[in-house]
Amino acid sequence: MRNISLLGASGSIGQQTIDVLRNHPHSFRLVALSVGRNVEYAAQIVNEFQPLLVSVQYEEDVARLRALIESSTEVTYGEQGLTEVATLTETDVLVNAVMGSVGLNPTLQAIEAKKTIAIANKETLVTAGHLVTEAAKRNGVDLIPVDSEHSAIYQCLEGNNQQEVERYILTASGGSFRDRSREELKGVTVEDALKHPNWNMGAKITIDSATMMNKGLEVIEAHWLFSTPYERIDVLLHKESMIHSLVEYIDGSVLAHLGSPDMRVPIQYALSFPKRLDLKGRKPLNLWEVGTLHFEKPDADRFRCLKLAYEAGKEKGTAPTVLNAANEAAVAAFLEGKIPFLEIETLIEKTLDSFVTVANPDLETIQDIDLRARRYVQTLMK
Repeated sequence: MRNISLLGASGSIGQQTIDVLRNHPHSFRLVALSVGRNVEYAAQIVNEFQPLLVSVQYEEDVARLRALIESSTEVTYGEQGLTEVATLTETDVLVNAVMGSVGLNPTLQAIEAKKTIAIANKETLVTAGHLVTEAAKRNGVDLIPVDSEHSAIYQCLEGNNQQEVERYILTASGGSFRDRSREELKGVTVEDALKHPNWNMGAKITIDSATMMNKGLEVIEAHWLFSTPYERIDVLLHKESMIHSLVEYIDGSVLAHLGSPDMRVPIQYALSFPKRLDLKGRKPLNLWEVGTLHFEKPDADRFRCLKLAYEAGKEKGTAPTVLNAANEAAVAAFLEGKIPFLEIETLIEKTLDSFVTVANPDLETIQDIDLRARRYVQTLMK
């Protein structure tokens, strides 16, 4: 029995994590969780699993939640609440499934508390990969990826010597607009962008998929997770999302991880590692039904956000922090109808050009630059 704490229980990854826990009550126990403002959903989960602790985003929601729950579960809130969930004494594994850089500090605190980290919050590694990986190494803590691409690589490395890897290849669906030219992207709507052809995800990550920034962030995440230079990380467009990533070894052998698109697979693998558990309701991958798989090299001029991510990653220091903060601010503006789709990449590039990179930032510097980059995006829109 492993005790699980879950940050971001009401999001897409969080809800699928709950589904995994629900299907394996003899393997996992939910001891703590955090949600945003979805108090009704939080009450439903608390009443079902009866965890020790639940955290909401704002103080005014604490009383509302307490009135809806039937157990003695403690209710807390805010950033401190996230940290309490992440570092709860009874926790064995922390699933970080929150969206954005808000997941950074709780993760660092959980590492210091020697919790195993199942990481679905890529922004934590993008903004402060050097701090997170150094802390994990110092504390002997495992960082197990939940993103399907990184989980695929993790599984392809199992039983092999990582020093014999030639190249890591992350696959990308291409998102909602993968078959459109840049000219055809002018005037696309939020509704158009949110129609992902393969995955059912939250709004922000779906927009990131459409711009390919999501894949750019995953490239930076892979750099830190697998301690590899950017020159050895490639991206491959693969529309069907059947191959989740590949690892090429120095003898020319290539191992690929295949499976039907289902985020419960990497979630469950991260929770049960090194064991595998039966996945209820899974769809078998019958390749004869798929017929043909398509592959294409991404065009850097077409997918400018992917290019910007590579450049920021190679620059290191605070450049990825600025990249992520500017992207979050720009995507939020697009979702609110304040800017057109192509303006997202323009705002990111202008923000990157306006900040001097700090080579080896501490946590305080990262948080300061993150805030200033978001504010700078707002000034550009004005």
